[in-house]
Amino acid sequence: MNSAFASWKIYLAILFGLSITGYLLFNSLNQTHFIQTTQQGTHCWKDVNHNNKIDYSDSQEFYSCKNGTFKQEELNDIITEISWTSSSIFWLFLAILCMVGRDFAYMLRIRILTKKQLTWKKAFNVILLWEFASALSPGVVGGATVAMFILNKEKINLGRSTAIVMITALLDNLFFILLIPFVFFFISSDLLFPNATWVDKSISLVFWGGFGIIALVCVLLFISVFLYPKAIGQLLYKLCRLPFLNKFQDKMLSLQHDLQLTSTEMKQENKRFWLGSFGATILSWTSRYLVINCVLAAFLPISFFNHIFILGKQLVLWIFMLISPTPGASGIAEFAFGELMGEFSSSILLIVALAVIWRLISYFPYLLIGSILLPKWLQKKA
Repeated sequence: MNSAFASWKIYLAILFGLSITGYLLFNSLNQTHFIQTTQQGTHCWKDVNHNNKIDYSDSQEFYSCKNGTFKQEELNDIITEISWTSSSIFWLFLAILCMVGRDFAYMLRIRILTKKQLTWKKAFNVILLWEFASALSPGVVGGATVAMFILNKEKINLGRSTAIVMITALLDNLFFILLIPFVFFFISSDLLFPNATWVDKSISLVFWGGFGIIALVCVLLFISVFLYPKAIGQLLYKLCRLPFLNKFQDKMLSLQHDLQLTSTEMKQENKRFWLGSFGATILSWTSRYLVINCVLAAFLPISFFNHIFILGKQLVLWIFMLISPTPGASGIAEFAFGELMGEFSSSILLIVALAVIWRLISYFPYLLIGSILLPKWLQKKA
C-alpha cells in the first residue's frame, strides 16, 4: 500500500491537476467572449441557433452595430473588473473557514465512529491523509481503500476499519439523497434542467443516472453492514480462492470475523451515536458546498434564492466529479463548474477565474499538506 503514496505518483498528480487547470484557463482566455453592457456597446445579438439563450462565447450570434448593448471582452477587461474589496476578502476568508469546518466535521465523525479510539491528533492525520488519497485518486475510485489502510495503521482492526469506511460512504450518500428533495422544494426541476439544448438534456440524464446509482449503493452498503455482513465476508473469502488472491485468505478470515463483530456492535448503538455521526456528516457536506457559494459571492451579487440555486447546481457538479476518471476530478471539476455556474455572470473569463480560485481553496491544499504529512506519518507507522 505504501507504493500508492510513491513520490512520483504524488508529483505526477499535482502536475496533472495544474496542467489541466492551466490548459482550461489558457483555452478560455484565447476564445472570443462577449458581455452585456449598460454603456454604448459595439455589437448586437441575434439568436442564430434559436435556443432563446444568449451564447456569450459564440461569435456567430453577435454582429457589429451602432449603439449596441454588447461588447467584446478581453483579458485586460476582466482583470480590471475584478475588484478586491473588503467584501471579497471577507467571502474568500469565509470560504477557507468552510474548508476548515468540513475537515473538523470529518474529524468529529471519525472519532464518533471509532468511539474516540482516535485522539484529535490521530483523527487529524487520518482525515488529511484520507483527503490526500482522494485527491490523488480518480473520482470514480475515491480513497476508500487507502482509508482502510490508514485506519488499520492507527491500530483499528481491518474488519472495523472496513465497516467504518462503509458507514461513512453510507452517511455521505444518504445526505446526498435527502438533500435533493430539499433543493427541489425551492427550485423546480425545469429550472435546474431546462432541456433547452442537448447539453442540458445530457446533464439531466447524467444527474438522474448518478442519483439512481448512489441510491443503489446506499442500499447495498446498508445491507452489507447491518443485515448480511456474514454473507459479504464469505463472498470476499471466496474471491480470495482465486490463484492471484489466495495469499490473502488468512487475512480475509480475520476480516470476516471482525466485520461481523463490528456489525453487531453498530446495530446496538444508541440514537445519540447515529445522530452525532449524521450531524457531523451534514456539517461536513454543508461546509463543502458553501465554499463555492462564498467564492461566487466574493465577486458577484448573489441573492438568497441564488444561493439555494447554486446549492442545487452543486448536486449536479458533485455527480460529475464522482464519475471523473482523472485524479481529484481535475479538468472535469473546472469544466463542469464553468458549464453550471456560467449563468451567474455574462463574463466567462470571470467564471473560469472563479473556478481556479475554488480549486485553489478546496483541492490543491490537500496535495500540499498530504505530501508534507505523509512521509512523517509513514515513518512513525513503519
